[in-house]
Amino acid sequence: MPTNSQPAGFWKRNQMKIAPYVFLAPGALMFLIYVLIPIVQSIWISFQDWDGLGPKTWVGLANYVELLDDDTFYVALKNNLLWLGLYLLAIPMGLAAALFLNQNVWGIRLYKSLFFFPFVISQVVVGLMFTWFYAPDFGLFSQAIKWLTGSEVAILADERYVTYGIIAAGLWPQTAYCMILYLTGLNNLNAEQIEAARMDNARGWRLLRHVILPQLAPATFIAMVVTVIGALRSFDLVSIMTAGGPYGSSQVLSYFMYEQALSEYGYRMGYGAAIAVVLFLIMMVFITLFIVRMIAQERNR
Repeated sequence: MPTNSQPAGFWKRNQMKIAPYVFLAPGALMFLIYVLIPIVQSIWISFQDWDGLGPKTWVGLANYVELLDDDTFYVALKNNLLWLGLYLLAIPMGLAAALFLNQNVWGIRLYKSLFFFPFVISQVVVGLMFTWFYAPDFGLFSQAIKWLTGSEVAILADERYVTYGIIAAGLWPQTAYCMILYLTGLNNLNAEQIEAARMDNARGWRLLRHVILPQLAPATFIAMVVTVIGALRSFDLVSIMTAGGPYGSSQVLSYFMYEQALSEYGYRMGYGAAIAVVLFLIMMVFITLFIVRMIAQERNR
């Protein structure tokens, strides 16, 4: 006997279209609340004069004008660019470590654990370790320099070397992070492409450049973005090792922002927010350029 079929409900008719948005909604809501809204609020506060508790006073571009006349800002900006240029060394160093560890030999798990160790310890611990490492009286580095040259060098007390010393401390765990990304990528390589390349007599650098590195592009992208962000927000090590000294020579934008907004310098939230906005724009410029380059490379394949 024929039965009267009920029309399908809205959910059943559109389930395949709606389901992805349902699953994305919680993450999108969290991103909106904890990322997008704070960014907009920071930009808004950068146009205000505010101590964090009292009423806000609209000052327009006054914070940015003052920032452009602040010598400390240019010192911090120069150091951040230096951080960015040298911190990117973590990517090729991480790749080299991953290629070295991606082999089946006795004891390789122990070596992987030793290389992975810097990534799991706190930046505070890294800062303290390198502070002792550079200490003029008993630090291993200072003793080695004294043995080689006959004179001691106080890395963290010398305006010429202090920023390089802090960057070297930051490169240690950052290289370990990049190594982990590349090890994951190496474990997912297409073995057929590699075998075909070897049959075509591709070895060494040619194999790495034309076969392996293109397959590691996703890992390179993540490593690049995380390294750029880490270089530009280099607060922890500067705070622990030098607090911006000596004489402000190791100052970076993130620590300069903290000093102006939250330290004894005056709780200038608006001025600190202006520094944060400048830092955010610099970060977005570098990341956007890299994303555009990645998209262009994908389209040319």
